[in-house]
Amino acid sequence: MTRGTVVSLHLLREHGAQPQSVSEAKATVGRGLDGDLHGKTRTPGSRRQVIITDRGALSALGLRPGDLREQITVDFSDLEGLPAGTLLKIGMVTCELTGPCEPCTHIGGLMGVTDPKAFQDSLAGHRGQLARIVAVDGDRMIRVGDPVIPAGVAEPSLHEQSG
Repeated sequence: MTRGTVVSLHLLREHGAQPQSVSEAKATVGRGLDGDLHGKTRTPGSRRQVIITDRGALSALGLRPGDLREQITVDFSDLEGLPAGTLLKIGMVTCELTGPCEPCTHIGGLMGVTDPKAFQDSLAGHRGQLARIVAVDGDRMIRVGDPVIPAGVAEPSLHEQSG
């Protein structure tokens, strides 16, 4: 497996708002990124604490980091092919991939595209991976430029939990 790099970080502060680009974000185990709406509104342990998207997938669709409301954009072409349960060490944070992020029905409307359904269909297999925060070290930070390193597979008791 190859390594990657964090190229962009975004926090969504409120529903319907544009994600805010940040240079670093602090993570909390079982919740997500501090200051991001998803960490406040999801059940602790949810499988959808963060969305990690490959920059190449965005570029292929003519999109920029943050356009799909992902929190972590990476330069890591192997991302989409990794199975649920894969652990990624990103900066001082370990994320467990919980499965592909299926394009939501309202993403096109949020972006103001002419045909939201066609836009949703174009994202199939390119929206990125859902993940949960399973461990933190040191200052609990993820920073732009941090390495993204596959770190094994979670114990079945972790990745089989629904949330």
